[in-house]
Amino acid sequence: MSKNLELKKAKVVEIKEKMQKAQGIVFAKYQGLTVEEDTELRRKLREAGVEYKVYKNTLTTLAAKELGFDGIINYLEGPVSVAFGYDDATAPARILNDFAKDHKKLELKAGIVEGTIYDTEGVKKLASIPSREVLIAKLLGSFKAPLSNLVYLLNAISEKKESAE
Repeated sequence: MSKNLELKKAKVVEIKEKMQKAQGIVFAKYQGLTVEEDTELRRKLREAGVEYKVYKNTLTTLAAKELGFDGIINYLEGPVSVAFGYDDATAPARILNDFAKDHKKLELKAGIVEGTIYDTEGVKKLASIPSREVLIAKLLGSFKAPLSNLVYLLNAISEKKESAE
């Protein structure tokens, strides 16, 4: 077996492992971004714990087929980058979508979140979902509000009884 073929097989295995490990994956067309814009995008993704790579489409297609993500293959045309979110499934979509608003050269193509394939519009909807931490904070806040009201009510009753005595 030639060394080139071995390298390609190893790269397919690497892509498959990343796709299996990631909770959220977003594919984007990056052609036309300047070096500075690409560096800024990579920095934002890295800060959010998102891995950003550019692979050959043929290798990504092979990995996707082996994992049963045949529906993603139609989106793998032209220069396509891949963002893997391991901790937060919506982080890649959120960061890439926000970046694309200011940088029209970046186009969202498709995504995979927990095994479900989304088109461009689906990825944009995913981007509107707050991060896990924000959702937990909102949930805890909704628990706290009724308890706070109960404490205030009990305190008011207690103060009223004290003033009556």
